[in-house]
Amino acid sequence: MKSKIYEGIHKQEDGAMTPTANVIRDAWVFGILPEDETCEGWVLQGIDALYDKVSAAWEPYGHLASNLPPELRERHARIYAAAVERARAEGWNPELGDDD
Repeated sequence: MKSKIYEGIHKQEDGAMTPTANVIRDAWVFGILPEDETCEGWVLQGIDALYDKVSAAWEPYGHLASNLPPELRERHARIYAAAVERARAEGWNPELGDDD
C-alpha cells in the first residue's frame, strides 16, 4: 500500500484554502512548525500527528482566535491575511456556489 504524499501548502490548488493547509498555518501560529515549513513530501501520518498537536495547542483558547493572547492573535491575523491575499491572487473565490 502506497502512502499518500502531501504536495505542500504552496502547491495546493485555490491558494491552499483547505483543512490541511489550515492545520499547517495554525502550526505556524503556535510555533509548532517554523513558518517556512510547507510540509511538502509529508505522509498522511505526519499530517495527522500535526493535527493532534495543533488541536491540543488550541484547547486552552477554546479553538477561537479571539481568545488568543495578543502575540498569538497578531501572528494568526498576519498569517491568515497573507493566506487569503495569496489565495485570491491565485483565483480562489470564497463565495459558495449553488452546489456547496
